[in-house]
Amino acid sequence: MHTIQDIDHLTGQRVLVRCDFNVPLDSNGHIVDDARIRAALPTITYLQQHDARIILLSHLGRPHNAADTQFSLKPVATRLAELLNHPVTFINESHGPRVLNIVNTMHNGDIIVLENVRFNSEEKGNDNERQHLAHEYAQLGDLFISDGFGVVHRKQASVYDIAQLLPSAAGFLIQKEVTNLNHILNNPQHPLTVILGGSKVSDKIGVITNLITTADTLLICGGMSYTFLKAQGYEIGTSLVEPNMITFAQQCLTQAKEQHTKLLLPTDLIVTDHFAADAQPTTVPATHIPATMMGMDIGEHTRQLFNTEIQKSSTIFWNGPAGVFEFPTFAHGTHALATSLQQATQHGAFTAIGGGDSVTAIHQFGFQESDFSYISTGGGASLNFLEGKLLPGLRVLD
Repeated sequence: MHTIQDIDHLTGQRVLVRCDFNVPLDSNGHIVDDARIRAALPTITYLQQHDARIILLSHLGRPHNAADTQFSLKPVATRLAELLNHPVTFINESHGPRVLNIVNTMHNGDIIVLENVRFNSEEKGNDNERQHLAHEYAQLGDLFISDGFGVVHRKQASVYDIAQLLPSAAGFLIQKEVTNLNHILNNPQHPLTVILGGSKVSDKIGVITNLITTADTLLICGGMSYTFLKAQGYEIGTSLVEPNMITFAQQCLTQAKEQHTKLLLPTDLIVTDHFAADAQPTTVPATHIPATMMGMDIGEHTRQLFNTEIQKSSTIFWNGPAGVFEFPTFAHGTHALATSLQQATQHGAFTAIGGGDSVTAIHQFGFQESDFSYISTGGGASLNFLEGKLLPGLRVLD
């Protein structure tokens, strides 16, 4: 990829940067976790040091239109100013004559955050709509830097189309993401263990299909494990299941056996009779879930089993929680996985966490980014990358 370091002249240039500031907010609109803002700092600081004029684009959440003010990027601009200890101007529009006038009065080193790009329906529209909006964005800049890894799998105006209108390059975050994911995909040190959790098998089909041939061990947990247990003919009670994925799960089990890839499922589970934070937990064998019960977390024996495999590994990739970690009673399995990866990191293993709920969980538990080798900022993007797909937002930088 063409990178930000390849650009010879940045002084005085209007540089549009596509960031991923899709941070979680509480009910009062306060930022709960600023990790994605901090991840953008190296690129922003580099541009500051080279006297560029910096215009930041991002989305936040899934707004229906500009009336969804709960998804405004104003709190992000405020937090960014605090992190940089430098003034940051927020504009409550993302394009148009007013924005252009403000941009044209910028001084070297100035930073502007534009309003949520998804307030524009054209951002995710058809080709013509996206290209029209991208032309609006392009009037604001001389260069485009793509640094929002969490959206590079999306063909959107501020990710894909704009890169075809301005000289473009990858920022430091995207370079870091691609380097680390390539390490897992193309050059892992074995044994390679892949831990997949979360609710849906359908979200992980591509990753399982692509990595089952290279991984030494697959650990399946979370909601998706019940589909695999069902595929083996076991009773799963009222646990989450994807009936249309049972055949795929059976094929995975067969393929893993044929290729001598170790595929491990939970051996014991924490179950309850209803989905609630105050539900009473009971431990049962994974092969004997009562008909009226639902699985909510992995049990102690499974935690120990998975930990043994993790500690034997040289490369570990984890995506998806082991249980309903939002409820403290059922967060122990996910916490145990994070602790196992932390210990493996300390012993010299390369540990990678693939974005999404796994990252939310480790921050909730109080782990630091330095406890692991690499934490991706892009859940869906990192999974798509590990599927071996050509991602639109990366391909356009080639």
